Amino acid sequence: MKIVRIDEGFQRWDELLALILSSFAYMNDRIDPPSSALKLTLPSLADRARLEIVYAATEGEVLRGCVFLRPEDDCLYIGKLAISPDAQGRGIGRRLLAVAEEVARSRALASLRLETRIELVENHRVFVRWGFEKTAENAHPGFTRTTSIEMRKPVSV
Repeated sequence: MKIVRIDEGFQRWDELLALILSSFAYMNDRIDPPSSALKLTLPSLADRARLEIVYAATEGEVLRGCVFLRPEDDCLYIGKLAISPDAQGRGIGRRLLAVAEEVARSRALASLRLETRIELVENHRVFVRWGFEKTAENAHPGFTRTTSIEMRKPVSV
């Protein structure tokens, strides 16, 4: 397994989009509003990758996971952490988060931040095992109920 940075030379946008969509597919009938992953297109994915820091986990030539990172004032935001369904449970997510911690340290950012949907309690448990703590409850625009929770993990700088 290799973790590689996605840069300007990356050409496998269709595979990356398929990875994200397959990884997020189990949520489709469980969360409301629907995942923003469903709005991704090949051009929007490439644009997003140019604006953020993106890493992919590869096994041979196969994409197995990815993570999108966005520096914020006091933290590094973790977005679109996606692991191929057939590769889940093999430590790929942990390895991608370890890279995120390195990026945060290199930028003197004291924590990682992510958001996860309120309905996805199994994800909450995984993130807690990985050292994240719930820090806020949020509602998407137009919703009066909690639709997601924010979680943070301190990073030693």
